[in-house]
Amino acid sequence: MHEDFVNPDAVNPDLLHEGAIQGLIDSLGDAHTVYISPADFAVGIDIISGAFEGIGAQVDQDPVSGAIVIVAPFRDSPAEKAGIVPGDVLISVNGESAEGWSVADAVKKIRGPQGTDVTLVVRHEDQTEVEVTIKRDTIEVPTVFADEVKGEDGNPIDNLAYLEIQQFTEQTPGNLDQELARVVDAGYEGLILDLRRNPGGGLDSTVQVADMFLNDGIILTQVDRDGKETVYEAHEGTEAGDLPIVVLVGPGSASGSEVLAAALHDHGRATLIGEKTFGKGSVNHIRNLSNGGALYVTIARWRTPNGDLIEGVGLEPDVPVALTPEDVEANRDTQLFAAIKTLQGGAQAQQQ
Repeated sequence: MHEDFVNPDAVNPDLLHEGAIQGLIDSLGDAHTVYISPADFAVGIDIISGAFEGIGAQVDQDPVSGAIVIVAPFRDSPAEKAGIVPGDVLISVNGESAEGWSVADAVKKIRGPQGTDVTLVVRHEDQTEVEVTIKRDTIEVPTVFADEVKGEDGNPIDNLAYLEIQQFTEQTPGNLDQELARVVDAGYEGLILDLRRNPGGGLDSTVQVADMFLNDGIILTQVDRDGKETVYEAHEGTEAGDLPIVVLVGPGSASGSEVLAAALHDHGRATLIGEKTFGKGSVNHIRNLSNGGALYVTIARWRTPNGDLIEGVGLEPDVPVALTPEDVEANRDTQLFAAIKTLQGGAQAQQQ
């Protein structure tokens, strides 16, 4: 190349090497198989666990359009405070177009030292484009949050509990176990489980969480390249008892949260309310490379207990309720109100 190319000064062996690897990965046509360069891997490009410096949002690549999409901002993160919402499409970062970027490219551009600013242009689901400047901070990956349930009139609903799982990490099962014990001991009559801002996480943690709500049956089936199936099943005993459950889902529900939602739904354990989920039904594995980089490679697909594939499709809610821009602006959670109505209706039916 260096001997033949018309502009020898433009020949950079390192860039050619990186470009060749990226070309090989792109040829696979899988949005979730990503090459991570040595520089990116050294700074911890994977934000699934631990703390990092950035804006506090999980991004992924739309398997159909290839666009970089905000799967979910973390609760109380700089991204959420700036108005970033699940489903936002990333248009540019600091004036640089995001067209053709991989997930690793996007994360590298968005992350940076605490206290520095980054300017994003995003396109909301209503097709409006907005520019926001966000001050980066140290982000602690959240897991489980409890909150008071309030009705449309703003008054507390004392007999219903609310838990939000924002990520599946090694801490999540223990945190959830404590919260479920509190909910059961307090005698709540229903549980609202919010997965709308949950982009997934570790498969083992996800399975442990699902097992807390199920007495038996398949949680998911993993199918590898050779068609070999690995079945994950629930064990007898459940931390949640027979507590009625509504699961809130939406475009910010991806991967592990789709595993959990599908498992509870297919076993008749929960009603899904909200909007269609993201549609990431792949199992990925990090392989370290000899150059100091890594390959985040798709090694299998998973099926729901009913045998459905989620990849590129997502889960449809039992009760579709869309949050309008006006609802968001008014801080009016119509999906939560629908969950309250569903649980209270079930309780009234049991009493009659």
